Amino acid sequence: MPTSEADHQEAIESGYRFERLLADLATSFVGLPPEEVDGAIEDAQRRVVETLGLDRSSLFQLSSDGVMTLTHTWVVPGLPAAPRRIDATEHFPWCYAQAMQGKVVRFSSLNELPPEAARDLESFRKDGQKSMALFPFAAGGQIFGGLAFGALREERHWTDEEVTRLRVAATLFESTLAHKRSDDALRRTLDELQQLKDQLQQEKGYLQAEINALHGYGGITGNSLAIRQVLAKVDRVAATDATVLLLGETGTGKGLLAETIHAHSRRSARTMVAVNCAALSPTLIEAELFGREKGAYTGALSRQAGRFELADGSTLFLDEVAELQLDLQVKLLRVLQDGQFERVGGTRTLRVDVRVIAASNRDLAKAVVAGQFREDLYYRLNAFPIVVPPLRERQEDIPALAWTFAKESGRALGKPVDRIPQEVMAALRRYAWPGNIRELRNAIERAIILGDSSTLRLPAGPITNQPLDPLLTLDAVERASAQAYILKVLERTGWRIRGAGGAAELLGLKPTTLEARMKKFGIQRPTGISNRVGETPSSVGIPGKPRSTPPASRITPTTGIH
Repeated sequence: MPTSEADHQEAIESGYRFERLLADLATSFVGLPPEEVDGAIEDAQRRVVETLGLDRSSLFQLSSDGVMTLTHTWVVPGLPAAPRRIDATEHFPWCYAQAMQGKVVRFSSLNELPPEAARDLESFRKDGQKSMALFPFAAGGQIFGGLAFGALREERHWTDEEVTRLRVAATLFESTLAHKRSDDALRRTLDELQQLKDQLQQEKGYLQAEINALHGYGGITGNSLAIRQVLAKVDRVAATDATVLLLGETGTGKGLLAETIHAHSRRSARTMVAVNCAALSPTLIEAELFGREKGAYTGALSRQAGRFELADGSTLFLDEVAELQLDLQVKLLRVLQDGQFERVGGTRTLRVDVRVIAASNRDLAKAVVAGQFREDLYYRLNAFPIVVPPLRERQEDIPALAWTFAKESGRALGKPVDRIPQEVMAALRRYAWPGNIRELRNAIERAIILGDSSTLRLPAGPITNQPLDPLLTLDAVERASAQAYILKVLERTGWRIRGAGGAAELLGLKPTTLEARMKKFGIQRPTGISNRVGETPSSVGIPGKPRSTPPASRITPTTGIH
């Protein structure tokens, strides 16, 4: 058989082999699970290269930054692979321009490249490419990559029939990859929607918890100079994104002021997120603030967004910020400085846009000196400090506050209040309210519960300055009023601590415990008062003479009740 006829027969058989390969590839790609597509593509590249006697097949896809990235490749063992990432606009500008127009690029020899492809020629020589056929990929009218077949050892003459067959093969790769990209995009969208759903669900649950926590608590009430000065500062800072530090005693309404600042800010469309830094153990507070990855620690069965993620685009209120451990203060400082952090157990850096409002009932400047609080974090939080006055410094607001709480609690308890007697209001104004607004609210609510009419009456106790029920124990009274309560019981028993009817028995304490509390609160026995067992208050005095009023007690000033 003549050589030309043998070559012709070989060409026909080669065409049949390639057509069978295409049919096989088309069948194998149908219904392929997304996780198996990448392996199937590279295996198909191998089979095409081996069937046609080529050296290399490279599949590139455009990344989000416009760089051609090698995603799939097969090369004859011992030959170099294509570069993993290529700035095609710099190294192959002519080929890139052709491909972006949807044109096939092919050359059997580097000499076939046009003069305007001089930069491409230089790059092909460095890469060792002698012949190449490049087929662009498109989906939805947009070029997203391309498939190249090349010869590295010797030049390869591309016939029109060969290019047509390779174009058909490239179409199989293109459709399979486009389907995978569509599946990936759909999966990413579904994941994002699920994350958004989870975040909204967490926000909903958090908001409901906040509503429950603030049950019956209205807006800021009062018109005293002290509260007007605070609100003036709130008005100035609310519209900004400045970090705010609220300082004040427990129960002064720092949380409500934080809500007010958020409500008047540009972030008010989103829910303000709050966390009490003292309410969680040091092992949990980090995950609560910054989130956690699945498997970050024992019991972390799923990924959880932290409060900073939930507050992205909104405000985060850090109550009792002074209780944070020093190592967490470092992480908090980083978020305040550049908005970046990592979840517990994670390595990916997250960025958020969060406005922080912090609060503390401690003197942070003293905590810095004592080494309990980082100085750099203090200055970062102290950008705009607001000192919230205690209730004793705004006594003129007590009537308005009392009526507000009486109406709210009465409505909630189904026992409306329509009258607060003058003597009750006077007692409320006289009392020092060591527990501040929270104590006042609780006292009003307790009075309504114990009352049997629409007129508010205060039960006996430190507020009314009346004798107490001896059945009450110290634990039944506000801790903040413990000092006054102990003093009242001691005066009632004539300062007798031990024995039947003594102060220790009435308070439900051991005599030694009561004496320790007296020492702690600076309560000292007046001179001339005995503590003999069996002695009654009426027996204290000089025999044969009417009992005189015992001298006034002396209280050494203390720093507070603990």
